[in-house]
Amino acid sequence: MLPSSCEQESKWLYMTYQLLEITNNKRPPSVELGEQDEDAKSKRTKSLKPQDPSLIEEMEPPVGESNCQGHGGSGQPPVDESNRPQDPSFVEEMEHPVEESDRQSHGGGGQPLVDESDRQSHGGGGQPPVDESNHPQDPSLIEEMEPPLGESDHQGDGGGGQLPVDESDHQGHGGGAQPPVDESDRQGHGGGGHSDSNSLISAIGRDNSINCLLHCSRSDYGALASLNRSFRSLIRSGELYKLRRLNEITEHWVYFSCSVLEWVAYDPYRERWITLPRMPHNDCFMYADKESLAVGTDLLVFGREITSHVVLRYSILTNSWSPGVEMNSPRCLFGSASLGEKAIVAGGTDARGTILNSAELYNSETQKWETLPSMNRPRKMCSGVFMDNKFYVIGGMASNTELLTCGEEYDLEKGTWRVIPNMSSGLNGVAGAPPLVAVVNNELYAADYGEKEVRKYDKENNSWVTLGRLPERPDSMNGWGLAFRACGERLIVIGGARAMGGGTIELNSWIPEEGPPEWNLIASRHLGSFVYNCAVMGC
Repeated sequence: MLPSSCEQESKWLYMTYQLLEITNNKRPPSVELGEQDEDAKSKRTKSLKPQDPSLIEEMEPPVGESNCQGHGGSGQPPVDESNRPQDPSFVEEMEHPVEESDRQSHGGGGQPLVDESDRQSHGGGGQPPVDESNHPQDPSLIEEMEPPLGESDHQGDGGGGQLPVDESDHQGHGGGAQPPVDESDRQGHGGGGHSDSNSLISAIGRDNSINCLLHCSRSDYGALASLNRSFRSLIRSGELYKLRRLNEITEHWVYFSCSVLEWVAYDPYRERWITLPRMPHNDCFMYADKESLAVGTDLLVFGREITSHVVLRYSILTNSWSPGVEMNSPRCLFGSASLGEKAIVAGGTDARGTILNSAELYNSETQKWETLPSMNRPRKMCSGVFMDNKFYVIGGMASNTELLTCGEEYDLEKGTWRVIPNMSSGLNGVAGAPPLVAVVNNELYAADYGEKEVRKYDKENNSWVTLGRLPERPDSMNGWGLAFRACGERLIVIGGARAMGGGTIELNSWIPEEGPPEWNLIASRHLGSFVYNCAVMGC
């Protein structure tokens, strides 16, 4: 038992540091992924292992909602994935069992590859590399540090579904989650005796181990899952994300698609790009209108087949796509927003083109839809946001020619809708995209794509106040192809200048609390110049 809460917290941080260092050093030094040039290698710094918890102040604070923000404007170039392995045999090679002696020297290969370059200079929580020669690893710190899962461990795995450490390690993985492994199967793996089958970091026990993991960046979860089956099972179960939500620990990543069936994600805290597995091929789905929604640990993409609607679900727990659950009243062209593990969709059109006034609530933990009371007005091509724990539907079309300027507010506690006249006046046109709106710290902002201005909603006067300009380079066609999203405490504009044969997508960020709009380029990538769908996942 730790002597005080202060020392206990230091111990958690210390163990987390050790955990990340062990993960960091599981990669064989002989393996390079191509994106690290000699200059980058020469800049790596080495530090000694802290010998006293009081030295822990040298390490970065745990990742939380409050201390993960503020990286707008750093503008570190994204990592290019073009040189990264795409061959599935590369992944299989990573999972071959290795001998105990191989683990000690790192000379035997076969270890899951952790990209060392991603741990350098990532202002959101990357740890400095540690010279292993200066601090022999204490085997009592980590439970059984067994080798990575071998062929026998993957029976019935459904084809892969690996957790992404970063985009270089896990390209194109399909399949489902690996089922939990019976603790009895762990005997005889050559990893030595097992002191406590329920603990992760044996020296501090399971509960304290989980507290360490809660404060790690979720960018590290894929690497941590490679330590042993206990870590892997815990991370894939989703338990950590539920506890993070209860403890108000959230990191927001932005997911978007600039090419049919292809999605990428960007982590603004680590300034890291992640490429998602390609969506399953479906000709009708490819060319139909699609909507996207991030809720809990899932990304939902809604589309159409010839006479019906389709939902595809990407899970960050398995890094794979699977069929999603259809709504009670399937639809497209709806307004939507999420809050934690719940989301609401409202309006839209059904398979026959009828404009709807119905609404539904989705729970990502139960994967069930619940029908809500209907809105006062049918509408399609509308937008949705959560603000002050209420759901708002803004703008839209009552018909192919009638533009709606009113909004509606849904009170989740009372289960009632209230019409708000002129809530979206001037935000969009008949031929334009739905209103580009986003909420930061319970304040509603809008991107006027016609005037290229950013506005703020005055709740008391039910009016919009112009704050300044949008970024100049991102372009759109009446609002189409441009994304305007809230990502934690910042607003992000995603788009690119029109270019023949493709172009570069730019991510520009502004934190409203810091003053008038000053947009900082935080990332760019050659993906095209048109954003088809975009969603932000906070977990």
